[in-house]
Amino acid sequence: MRRGGAPRAVSVRPAAGSLAGPARGSACGVGTLGLHSPEGTMDNKELIQYFKSQMRGDPDMASAVAAIRTLLEFLKRDTGETIQGLRANLTSAIETLCGVDSSVAVSSGGELFLRFISLTSLEYSDYSKCKKIMIERGELFLRRISLSRNKIADLCHTFIKDGARILTHAYSRVVLRVLEAAVAAKKRFSVYITESQPDLSGKKMAKALCHLNVPVTVVLDAAVGYIMEKVDLVIVGAEGVVENGGIINKIGTNQMAVCAKAQNKPFYVVAESFKFVRLFPLNQQDVPDKFKYKADTLLKSVETGQDLKEEHPWVDYTAPSLITLLFTDLGVLTPSAVSDELIKLYL
Repeated sequence: MRRGGAPRAVSVRPAAGSLAGPARGSACGVGTLGLHSPEGTMDNKELIQYFKSQMRGDPDMASAVAAIRTLLEFLKRDTGETIQGLRANLTSAIETLCGVDSSVAVSSGGELFLRFISLTSLEYSDYSKCKKIMIERGELFLRRISLSRNKIADLCHTFIKDGARILTHAYSRVVLRVLEAAVAAKKRFSVYITESQPDLSGKKMAKALCHLNVPVTVVLDAAVGYIMEKVDLVIVGAEGVVENGGIINKIGTNQMAVCAKAQNKPFYVVAESFKFVRLFPLNQQDVPDKFKYKADTLLKSVETGQDLKEEHPWVDYTAPSLITLLFTDLGVLTPSAVSDELIKLYL
């Protein structure tokens, strides 16, 4: 892509073995991308190891944040000589990380990171100076998103009234932070949480809430309709917020939203802005397979040719008409306002 003021980026000769895009036949980078650059630059193996070490080092860290930390480290180590070559290598790195963790947040977080730092290439023609500014912008981006959960908690916990009965789904670090803020504000409330099959992540959430001395009841996923009449509000997280204001989240979120709508209970979503993704699904079939299934499932499908229809999806799509409000680090949004904010982020 030609850019004025960056003559060195017009003609690019990629480093030996490097690729500007995903491997042929891969699903969101599943498979070997062959990201090999000059000595000093992280290759695929180092990239994946660094990403996994970030996840192991802080279990509370979102996978998207770990991916952005990894991309920043990749940027620092890159030894290319052109802006276009650097962008191509970063794009390949994002595809590689998608192959390790196929969540929507890793894809959207990586894309936003690349977009945020790439604005610099329009401002400086000197490569070394441009790269230095890109690293500084990357560190600024990382600092901003690290504050996201606290901002959301400050906004959302005020909607939890004393004595409230809350229903939530699966394990969400943002929901947990909101409830921690409510506890810190001396509010008394109880929580119903679905067990969230197939990984029983709801029980992990229940355990975390027990440590806060919050009364918790774990209910069956199939009991959502039964329990809905007992609760005052629903709060869920999101793996991704799409262009029309809907969300992609752990399987079972959609049925919870449908039940809440039928019984006139507010359905609140809490999500960081780096989870805003350029995607416009209208139904469940419109959600790409690369987000529906785990990375290892996608890899197995590519290698064996197994039909993904035989696998159970891990996420579903919840339409904006079922959502009352979205609490983000950009503010409290109605679903219809999401598209405006998403345009600001990506343009």
